[in-house]
Amino acid sequence: MDVRARIIEAALGLLAEGGEITQPRVARAAGVRQSHLTYYFPTVTDLLQAVARLSCDRLGSELGLASGRRRASLAQGMARASADKRRVRMMLGLVAAADRDRTLKPRMRAFVKELRARIAPLLKAGGLDVGDADLAFLHTVIIGSAVLQFARDNAEARREAGTVLERALQCIGQRS
Repeated sequence: MDVRARIIEAALGLLAEGGEITQPRVARAAGVRQSHLTYYFPTVTDLLQAVARLSCDRLGSELGLASGRRRASLAQGMARASADKRRVRMMLGLVAAADRDRTLKPRMRAFVKELRARIAPLLKAGGLDVGDADLAFLHTVIIGSAVLQFARDNAEARREAGTVLERALQCIGQRS
């Protein structure tokens, strides 16, 4: 595994443990000098964005496996993926960073566009032909579901997320 990948995996590991993401902590966890980390990721936000991209890629793979199946299994796949605490911490970290640093807003807008563009073909493979408003609706439901699961952290929250996401896919499906 190359240095950049080790750094990203170390950041994911710290997020999984609920730890704070700082450059010194990530460098120690990755087994690299902080100068190596800052070479690849000059700021914590740059690192979080790389983690977000990796998370997005993994999410696409996870959902791609479920997309050819029934909508219920796609909804359950989305619920499982949104229950990943690392993913939710990363998302909340990016939101907080963008709130502190307004120059990140354009990068966040671009990331949201990219994420939605990746979701559309997965939904199409699941039999749903969606437009921009449908993607915005579903993305909002996924984010809300993820944050509520994270906050409540129990089986009831996970079941509810699956039900809510299934309902959201049904709403989109009625329009398709």
